[in-house]
Amino acid sequence: MRPRVGRKLTVLAVTALVVSSGAAAPSSAAMPQGGGPGPTPAKTPVAVGHGGAVSSVDADASAAGIEVLRNGGNAVDAAVATAAALGVTEPYSAGIGGGGYFVHYDAGSRTVRTIDGRETAPLTADSGLFLENGAPLPFAEAVSSGLAVGTPGTPATWQRALDQWGSKSLRTVLAPAQRLARDGFTVDSTFRAQTAANETRFRHFPDTAELFLPGGELPVVGTTFKNPDLARTYAELSGKGVDALYRGGIGRDIVNTVNKPPVDPDSGWNARPGELSTRDLAAYRTKLQAPTRTSYRGLDVYAMAPSSSGGTTVGEALNILERTDLSRADETRYLHRLIEASRIAFADRGRWVGDPAFEDVPTKELLSQRYADSRECLIQDDAVLTSPLAPGDPRDPAACATGGTAAPTTYEGESTTHLTTADRWGNVVSYTLTIEQTGGSGITVPGRGFLLNNELTDFSFAPANPAVHDPNLPGPGKRPRSSMAPTIVLDRHDRPVVALGSPGGSTIITTVLQTLTGFLDRGLPLADAIAAPRASQRNTARTDLEPGLYDSAVRRKLEAIGHSFQANPEIGATTAVQRLPDGRWVAAAEKTRRGGGSAMVVRPGK
Repeated sequence: MRPRVGRKLTVLAVTALVVSSGAAAPSSAAMPQGGGPGPTPAKTPVAVGHGGAVSSVDADASAAGIEVLRNGGNAVDAAVATAAALGVTEPYSAGIGGGGYFVHYDAGSRTVRTIDGRETAPLTADSGLFLENGAPLPFAEAVSSGLAVGTPGTPATWQRALDQWGSKSLRTVLAPAQRLARDGFTVDSTFRAQTAANETRFRHFPDTAELFLPGGELPVVGTTFKNPDLARTYAELSGKGVDALYRGGIGRDIVNTVNKPPVDPDSGWNARPGELSTRDLAAYRTKLQAPTRTSYRGLDVYAMAPSSSGGTTVGEALNILERTDLSRADETRYLHRLIEASRIAFADRGRWVGDPAFEDVPTKELLSQRYADSRECLIQDDAVLTSPLAPGDPRDPAACATGGTAAPTTYEGESTTHLTTADRWGNVVSYTLTIEQTGGSGITVPGRGFLLNNELTDFSFAPANPAVHDPNLPGPGKRPRSSMAPTIVLDRHDRPVVALGSPGGSTIITTVLQTLTGFLDRGLPLADAIAAPRASQRNTARTDLEPGLYDSAVRRKLEAIGHSFQANPEIGATTAVQRLPDGRWVAAAEKTRRGGGSAMVVRPGK
């Protein structure tokens, strides 16, 4: 019989005391209507209170969402406002040149729905998109090129979410971000470091260098960074709607930039052109679809279905862990089981998950407890599975089967950003958005103030094994597989318990999985579950460990079983919201990763 420990543990986790009185919503003085930037809101990783909550990586962005909530907006309105502000202050992670996945909980109907706003390949693309003379392009050459740019999905996602569940207009929710772009924000050490890491390739593209290397130099910490071109672009979207991008002047500028990247001729960089067309933009559609659903410890875990692999892979790993009482396991056994469940789930992800419009993805079967049980029996407490592990067959589960050919995990950029919002009515949003790599393609649309994505590099450039079908090869209008895993957990009465997500490429899945098990199984307060040092196994020979684990005694205990590790200074950057039994919201974010996150509530309480 499976242990049913989760109900008690969940209640303990939900009611755990949070050592913070919360962060107040920014005052009106912090939100100038003109005349220059106002004071930067303080960052705090935890806030508790009433009236709604916002958690993001950036204080200005969280303040934008809180402003909308204070003015009567709901969680969807606040999510779009926060995302638009992140396009200003976190332009290397997200923006209107990218895409993402939007998960929404409707308090009235107590249901969860999702929007797939993933970028798509041009309609002219085929499986050889990244082949040159019959061989795959070097990844670094593909990234900073027009070939890497997919049709952006972010503006369409914002409009679709507002149309379906919002209460404010696009003009209203873009106003804080437009103001922020016009008046500027204060450069911090993270923004400068990310600029420095991209300096060489940014200099390949004059428009990018002009914007992000003002005066030819790295931005200085403490100075004000303004983006008037983006302010004007937001104003155009506010006035004309998202058709300004998908059927108008913004879109034409994107197409021209992709097909003839404006590269500095003296740089020597071969910025290969893409084949994006105005037809691709006009044909783009978001997908309103049902989420994945996994039962875990008496709770329902909802996340993104394919084209993202986030929901299926997190869900399969949770199903594998369902048989283990993680609350009573010591740290060594907990991490061993977590690592092995991740390894198995990634083995199946690589073989089976792609864009369901093109591939026969066995989503239901991957998420069945029967299949998880057939895979869980591979795990032994005194031995380690070999990676890359071969996939199973969810359509015909066989206990402990190890047949098939292993598919290595493809690289995904570890940028991206995540935000979570909630409102006074109980609605919740978990939203992950991205331009892929930190800095995306490195190509700024001239006069528009935003970077283009390099999302198409999430496709497999070529099959790992020509004898085995790869579901993630490029195709016309196809969405590349993603690891984004925005997640909402409901209790047995279909009320929200927690919502969360993270950036980090393929480490998103392991970050969400570990945060969930830390909160639901290990009884950690939400902020502590987020802050806990992370491990990430993605069907590779070595498991990534953050310093808090790599430098600990538990690493040696795991190595004695057979695990192999490599140090990773930072994995993921979670934001989350939690609903307390008395109706208050806890907003939680990172304490230190990526410079720390920003959690805010409308009316703080104890």
